[in-house]
Amino acid sequence: MNGDMLGTLLPIIAMFAIMWFLLIRPAQKRQKQTKQMQESLKRGDKVITIGGIHGTIDAVDEASVFLKVADGTTLQFDRQAVGRVVNTGA
Repeated sequence: MNGDMLGTLLPIIAMFAIMWFLLIRPAQKRQKQTKQMQESLKRGDKVITIGGIHGTIDAVDEASVFLKVADGTTLQFDRQAVGRVVNTGA
């Protein structure tokens, strides 16, 4: 009886392990890297927001970043709105 139960559970456990390594674990790594990037933002970094706006960070506070965009306009965004850093500033 134990052999039958083990034989039944083994494929389910194997499928869970495969899903973990192919789907869940890489997603957690990407999320961790994104959070680290958003926490390390500093003045002068050139960034692109998740909405596609390109700008240079003019100021940073705990929850927001202030982006200087074309013609000197400054826009305020939540840190989570920064999608990626194009290159780092000073």
